[in-house]
Amino acid sequence: MGAAPCAGHPTRVSRAGCRFGCGDRGQAAVETALVLPLVAAAILALVQVGLLARDQVLVVHAAREAARAAAVVPTTEAATAAAAAATGLDPNRLQVQTGGSRAAGGRLRVTVYYRAEPEVPLVGRLFPDITMKETLTIRVE
Repeated sequence: MGAAPCAGHPTRVSRAGCRFGCGDRGQAAVETALVLPLVAAAILALVQVGLLARDQVLVVHAAREAARAAAVVPTTEAATAAAAAATGLDPNRLQVQTGGSRAAGGRLRVTVYYRAEPEVPLVGRLFPDITMKETLTIRVE
């Protein structure tokens, strides 16, 4: 069986089944050109969300380390140093606050704040700066 001719020119048929001059040539390239930027933007947005999730995990880790340090030496400076040293977070965007009892046996509350900035080009502008917070309470030794 041969290819079916297109309406209008029943005798001019190509081997692919479309007559010469049909408007379908290049359609896949046009569709790809239209969809590819949207797919790329979606992938970059997913990468940005993944980086923000990583930062949240690091903030929790920083809070744990800050609380451990504050349990031994109940000062904000010791907690801040431990939080900054334990993670790869930018120390300029990291803030540690302590509150509660500093006496032995008392409960000390450590709160870590981190301002996460979007890092991925193009889609980073769509995400605002996010302040992440984690609070832990620990018994002072």
